[in-house]
Amino acid sequence: MEGATGDGAFSIPQCDSCDKPAILEQAYSGRILCGKHLAKSVRKKISRELRKQLTLRKGSHTTVLVAVSGGKDSAVLLDVLVDLLGQRRDVTIVAGTVDEGIEGYRPPSIECAASLCERLGVRHEVVTYPELSFLEMDEVVNRLPMAVSKDNNAPRMACAYCGVFRRQGINHLAEKVGADVVALGHNLDDMAQTVLMNVSNGDLERTLRLAPHTSTPVQGLAPRIVPLRWVPEQEVHLYALHRELPLHHEECPNARGALRWRHRDMVAKMEADVPGTRHGLVKMADQVKALRDEVVALGGGGGRPPPPQPCSRCGNMTSGEQCKACDMRDLLMDEDQSKL
Repeated sequence: MEGATGDGAFSIPQCDSCDKPAILEQAYSGRILCGKHLAKSVRKKISRELRKQLTLRKGSHTTVLVAVSGGKDSAVLLDVLVDLLGQRRDVTIVAGTVDEGIEGYRPPSIECAASLCERLGVRHEVVTYPELSFLEMDEVVNRLPMAVSKDNNAPRMACAYCGVFRRQGINHLAEKVGADVVALGHNLDDMAQTVLMNVSNGDLERTLRLAPHTSTPVQGLAPRIVPLRWVPEQEVHLYALHRELPLHHEECPNARGALRWRHRDMVAKMEADVPGTRHGLVKMADQVKALRDEVVALGGGGGRPPPPQPCSRCGNMTSGEQCKACDMRDLLMDEDQSKL
């Protein structure tokens, strides 16, 4: 953001909306923004998506569970939702955190989440993996070699287990607070990485299941919304700093080496080479979903997959007879342990 002057010194560009020093240049739009106008831009994007994704019916009350982790994305999401919806009598916002049991990482992040909730006057609920009958992630990491020895096709990365268990934790919290909607803090980079991962794996079904689920709710599950889906990660971070939100900046110690990290680097490189690539990936996924909806509306073959049914073991919704969480829980159990 610095430009050289004729005498060799550096100058900071001015915001294109006022005379204040800029903190960001949006390569994909050409705009140059100060902190105030960046915050305005972020808030506008979130507000626009919220109007599309969250349906508030006249005469009815809506409870929104915001999944918070203590990181920047969920902090910005909660801050903006409280700003936009906090004064409405027909909306209740509750924050929920899943404690995966990662020593040295999760406790300080929960403190940040709790501090933000206290600052915003939002109820904060926490659920641990043991409460859900899952092993804590520190123990999962220790047992990964055993899981692979039992099944050579078992996931080798901790993130695979944690993602499945965490989704069940969010479902548990949504049911506990009576949530009508679950808001997730996935930003533009997250969404683009997921689309690229699905394309790389030839996984069309996962692309079709991407949030938001406003128009495709599943009976028994609170639909997910993702109001940050068009806000780049860097802008989320700068907004959080501008608002001085309490943040936990550390990365999960188990995340290194995960498949998402490689796609994260690829998306960042493509975006640097061709600004707007992230938007293009997410728009492509939207177009695929829209095409599917058109086919279904016309009564075309295939349609949508069968709706999820309760797992035969735990009762949580699944597309098979037994859910992925129960499968993974079995892999991590010693042979002489009874199934949880």
